[in-house]
Amino acid sequence: MSPRRLIVLLLVGAAGAGAADAGGLLESGADEQAAAGVVGRVVRAIDGDTIDVQIGSDREKVRYIGVDTPETRHPTKGVQCYGHKASEFNAQLVADEQVRLERDVGERDRYGRLLAYVHRVRDGLFVNAELARLGYAQPLSIPPDVRYADRFAELAREAREHGRGLWSAC
Repeated sequence: MSPRRLIVLLLVGAAGAGAADAGGLLESGADEQAAAGVVGRVVRAIDGDTIDVQIGSDREKVRYIGVDTPETRHPTKGVQCYGHKASEFNAQLVADEQVRLERDVGERDRYGRLLAYVHRVRDGLFVNAELARLGYAQPLSIPPDVRYADRFAELAREAREHGRGLWSAC
């Protein structure tokens, strides 16, 4: 089995304990590790919502599902307000950390990045939610990947109401 196929199979299992296996893609008899999600080490934070993760011998560019941080490298938008702060904060959260990647329905975005909800292994911190909670990210729901859309929207609403992060600066 190719490493990419193994990653896909493992990520399919990360859809959640007791959840369906996302269309039966998991082979019967998949091990418990697959159900817990894929674990890798963050090599670098690319920006506020994208990281490079080493998974075994593969390196994957991972885009956080459900949140969007201001741009720092966009070819037409340039650097947006709070973009560098969001990028720096993301790096503080995940730099050289082991993370568990939880997938939703989609596997990759149009740029080929792996789509995932990201959880820090050492303490279980839900990185996507933390970015929204502290005002570093806005919610971004792109169906069919909407498992935590309501949660992210509520966290962002609270951050906006309390003037946290980009909500007070931009």
